[in-house]
Amino acid sequence: MGDHMTGYNMEKHYECDVCGKVLQCPSELEIHRRVHTGERPFDCSACGKSFKTAQVLKIHQRVHTGEKPYGCTTCGESFARLSGLQRHRLVHSNERPFTCSDCGKGFKSPPDLKVHRRLHTGEWPYACSDCGKGFITSYSLLEHQRSHTGERPYTCAQCGKGFTRSTNLLEHQRTHSGERPYTCSACGKGFTRSTNLLEHQLTHTGERPYTCAQCGKGFTRSTRLLSHQRVHAGDRPFSRPIRCSDCGKRFKRAQELIIHRRVHKSEKPHGCSTCGKSFARLYGLRVHRRIHTGEKPYGCPICGKSFTQSSGLQQHQRVHSSERPFTCTDCGKVFKSSTDLKVHRRLHTGERPYTCSDCGKGFTQSNSLLEHQCTHADVRPFPRPFGCSDCGKSFRKAQQLKTHRRVHTGEKPYGCSTCGESFAWLTGLQRHRQVHSSEGPFICSDCGKGFKSPPDLKVHRRLHTGE
Repeated sequence: MGDHMTGYNMEKHYECDVCGKVLQCPSELEIHRRVHTGERPFDCSACGKSFKTAQVLKIHQRVHTGEKPYGCTTCGESFARLSGLQRHRLVHSNERPFTCSDCGKGFKSPPDLKVHRRLHTGEWPYACSDCGKGFITSYSLLEHQRSHTGERPYTCAQCGKGFTRSTNLLEHQRTHSGERPYTCSACGKGFTRSTNLLEHQLTHTGERPYTCAQCGKGFTRSTRLLSHQRVHAGDRPFSRPIRCSDCGKRFKRAQELIIHRRVHKSEKPHGCSTCGKSFARLYGLRVHRRIHTGEKPYGCPICGKSFTQSSGLQQHQRVHSSERPFTCTDCGKVFKSSTDLKVHRRLHTGERPYTCSDCGKGFTQSNSLLEHQCTHADVRPFPRPFGCSDCGKSFRKAQQLKTHRRVHTGEKPYGCSTCGESFAWLTGLQRHRQVHSSEGPFICSDCGKGFKSPPDLKVHRRLHTGE
């Protein structure tokens, strides 16, 4: 009997003949061997994705069924995986057991620590194919790519505002509900984000957990410590070690240099299938296509005017304000966009980069050159494919036709807030507003002089174009 019990308790091990790993039972060995063979025998009937074990398949299927069997006893939020619940529980505590050996910052999970470590190593493994910018996580790259496409997949059901991140939508929704789920136990103050609560709690303790090893100065955030440490190192916050041999411009990553080099080689690999125009960057092609589709995804919340690029919207919004953030260092004149400033600077430098091939006359802007070239030949510089069914007048863009149609419909969507008079076009309202003020909002991009109406500006522009 004793010999029988000894044999029963004796541990039996099963060794992998490929890598030598020892497993406790035959089934574990069989599953382990799939690491070497790549075998995934368990297929999801909903999406076709395959898995190494039945258990992993079972957990995956919760994506399709919506099953979330693991519930938080504190707030009631539920999760498809136990690991998700365990990680979530740390939200309700200050526990951050995984510490960075470089700066001392604590994290709630090993993946979070792994991503953070890339800030110290300089590793940026995920690069944007459009602009070459690098990211430390694949999800950050995905979010960044939405800045090129204009995609905002997360929409607020109450106000319609769109967001590139689900977390931004969640935080925005709290502005409607007034919810502040993260409360300080010391003073009762509520916060919409757990990170804001953690930073706030340091005001009660006086704790500055991130300390500079060289001078002993303490900081409440690891990012502030990293910035401070560069003062001692004499480094710039973002070094650009890769240099273009043609123009000397520097870049952080090799991919950025590859895309930049197309400027010197005149390489434009991305062609428009509609008109044949080509671009050095895929993003440029995406924006250009909107000319053909009429898509203008960026709308002004004040007047409703829409734009093909977010930069166009940002510049337009300055029409509704007095903001002029770009200042000429030579004469002190201020402008609403960097482009206007760049064109204005040519008055000081004498630069006229756009030259007429017929007569050699130079111009500060490409559109001035196009207008001038029409004086040599009786041609229109751009095709006008959109025709008005009422009067036959044609336009370059669908939006221009839509605006023109107001002549026939009598629609006047722009009303003056001072006297109530309405106008068919925004420019008409802007010009009318000058009746109530002495300002000249239509600025000449060459000399910066202001005029009360577009016709006045147009006449003035002939002094610069020589027309």
